[in-house]
Amino acid sequence: MNAESVVRPFGVVRVSKVEAIPKGRLTFKEVVYWSMPHTGLAPEVMKWRCANAKRLIGQVWKLQLMKKASAISGHKFMYGTLWVRKFDGLSGEDRLFGIASFNVVTNAGRDELVDEFDAATAAGFDLTTFNFHGLGTGSTAEAATQTALTTELTTEYTGNIRATGVQSQPTSDVYTSVATNTLDSGTPTVAEHGLFSANAAGTMWDRSLTGAFPLVGTNGDGLQTTYNLTIASGG
Repeated sequence: MNAESVVRPFGVVRVSKVEAIPKGRLTFKEVVYWSMPHTGLAPEVMKWRCANAKRLIGQVWKLQLMKKASAISGHKFMYGTLWVRKFDGLSGEDRLFGIASFNVVTNAGRDELVDEFDAATAAGFDLTTFNFHGLGTGSTAEAATQTALTTELTTEYTGNIRATGVQSQPTSDVYTSVATNTLDSGTPTVAEHGLFSANAAGTMWDRSLTGAFPLVGTNGDGLQTTYNLTIASGG
């Protein structure tokens, strides 16, 4: 066999670092690092964080005040943290954008929690069902009175239903649910997320704005959302 007849394999291997989300409670410094713009970020992540910065600054300081008040008064409180990771269906790129929101536990979610302590109202419901992640295109400000996303996706979801999360308890005071919603149609710009008790309808425990994520369903684009609920003790 001469040299001209030799077939040599050729290909390009792309290796990218997949960042992991820190487990458990974050320090103030970590909150700032994972939510605010800073040097070294990919251009699209920097653009996303700059667009969200004003909203998140207010949420971060509110959270700090709540923590200080809890330490002084001994009163407990709970809060959600939403992380977002984007998947590009064409390139296969997996990119962690960071913290999208310190979001709002709804009145409906609170009521379900109270009902679980009451034998007369707890029948037929289970808090472990708060494990379904919904996405929408609405940009209405977060409010505790909300019971649904402003404009939730429907047929854009693969299978036409919300993604089911994987539950865990990274620390004794943090509940985590992680789910990936992959799209198979439409070109929505996702801007909101909700944690629900069912893959359709159900009770919305928490709603948060995500910032703008343009997705193309025919490409198989998707978002992975990680919801951490921290039950903070006082004192």
